[in-house]
Amino acid sequence: MACGRTRRLRIVAAAGGKIRRRKDGGPPPSSGDEDMWRLHQELLDQPAPPPPPQPQPQEQEVTPLAPAAPQEPVKPPNPNAMNIVFVGSECAPWSKTGGLGDVMQALPKALAARGHRVMCIAPRYKCYDDAWETGVRHRMRVYDSDQEVGFFHAYQDGVDYVFIDHSSYLHWGDNIYGGSREEVLFRCALLSKAALEAPWVVPCGGAVYGEDNLVFVANDWHTSLLPFYLQAHYRDHGKYTYARSVLVLHNIAHQGRGPMDTLRLLEVPEQYTELFRLDDPVGGEHMNIMMAGVITAHRMIAVSHGYAWECQTQEGGWGLHGVFQDHAWKLRGVVNGIDYSEWNPTTDPHLKTDGYCNYDVDTLDKKNQCKMALQKELGLPVDANIPMLGFIGRLDYQKGVDLIRDNYEWLMSENVQLVLLGSGRDDLETALRDMESRNSNKCRGWVGFSVKMAHRITAGCDILMMPSRFEPCGLNQLYAMAYGTVPVVHAVGGLRDTVKPFNPFDNSGMGRGLQVRGMQQDLSWEHAAEQYEDVLVQAKFQW
Repeated sequence: MACGRTRRLRIVAAAGGKIRRRKDGGPPPSSGDEDMWRLHQELLDQPAPPPPPQPQPQEQEVTPLAPAAPQEPVKPPNPNAMNIVFVGSECAPWSKTGGLGDVMQALPKALAARGHRVMCIAPRYKCYDDAWETGVRHRMRVYDSDQEVGFFHAYQDGVDYVFIDHSSYLHWGDNIYGGSREEVLFRCALLSKAALEAPWVVPCGGAVYGEDNLVFVANDWHTSLLPFYLQAHYRDHGKYTYARSVLVLHNIAHQGRGPMDTLRLLEVPEQYTELFRLDDPVGGEHMNIMMAGVITAHRMIAVSHGYAWECQTQEGGWGLHGVFQDHAWKLRGVVNGIDYSEWNPTTDPHLKTDGYCNYDVDTLDKKNQCKMALQKELGLPVDANIPMLGFIGRLDYQKGVDLIRDNYEWLMSENVQLVLLGSGRDDLETALRDMESRNSNKCRGWVGFSVKMAHRITAGCDILMMPSRFEPCGLNQLYAMAYGTVPVVHAVGGLRDTVKPFNPFDNSGMGRGLQVRGMQQDLSWEHAAEQYEDVLVQAKFQW
């Protein structure tokens, strides 16, 4: 009531008059005040005026914040988690001549995804834009001389990639196994010794790996000195007592052979001399670095089940079959996988231009579009109905490209197109050029190597030929199956393990154009990484 009374009095005052009230609330006694009374009543009957508008708050200009740093992916808990150090002479995409480079790139990522801390060590052959100098310089005794190395570091996909910096590596990027036998051996010894020091001196993510829970994974003869050095130069002297080594066999045809007097330069203690001595019909008495690695490694992995068996045969052991037989208890075959982030027809960036297209198992009919795009790019007659055969690989005796050369006339008589990509022996490079010149409307021989063309040939061809005389594992047949291209292979090593013959009774196997079955396989590294982990655990608990 008080608030209403105050309002009425304020309104009358604004009208400029005095009002005498009667006790009963009626009109004022004086007739002179009637007009004022009526005005008063009219004002009381009107609605109250709305409140004045309140000023709207001004929008504040928001300064954009910098994007948050990407969070480290959470690794799954793994009771077997270890510190794993891969060591190899090549590592894709920085350096590569064959399957070893692919394995060094993909397998460490698969193991890191399983919760392990993984370092991958390779030489720094060139200036890599994505690898940064750590500032660490380290001196070592190598090849009977004092040497200083540096370390460059890159972190990708959960893996620490460490590159050994030394003048002997630079400028060999285009021919990483080039030079004299002594030069190659020096680079291999330097790599093995620098890799053994890296867990102690190279900070990755602010902390060194140290020697606890540590397993080194050496690859082929180029790093076969690492298991030996680990034992003779460290464990025998109370260092790296609990560190272990695993030797992966990609191709035992190359073993690091040389004269026995080279052992002095390699700093081999006298009591270990016999680990290197091999007398066989192939090389006579000589120093054999791979043999020493086989004997001193805690475990070995061959890159397929078939290759693990072949290594122990006189035909496939290359003089070391007896050594492999003696150490068969620590040898296991594990088939390689493929990196689907790089080899996947659904996402392959090399199939997005020039008439090519991405496809999967449900859109396999699009593969013909890639075939016709390949024909057009190579200048061959464009016809989706002509069978197209491909070969991708190193031009040497192992890969059997000479068998294609020797059967060339018959192939051409079958009304097919033939595409070959590779480099190697001079006579086989000449054969590729000759085959093209003799049937330029049916054959193309690309001497050299192109990553883009390798992807496009794999996608565009109907059949990929792999007439290898021996093949420890092979990757091209895995790539082919992932792309719906039928691999026709020689049943050796890993080719026999991965490409199953067609069985018409239960409709199994890979042959006869059964592209869908090939594409539906899980060819990833995930399964192989699980098996590698099992071997590493066995090595860890070996005494």
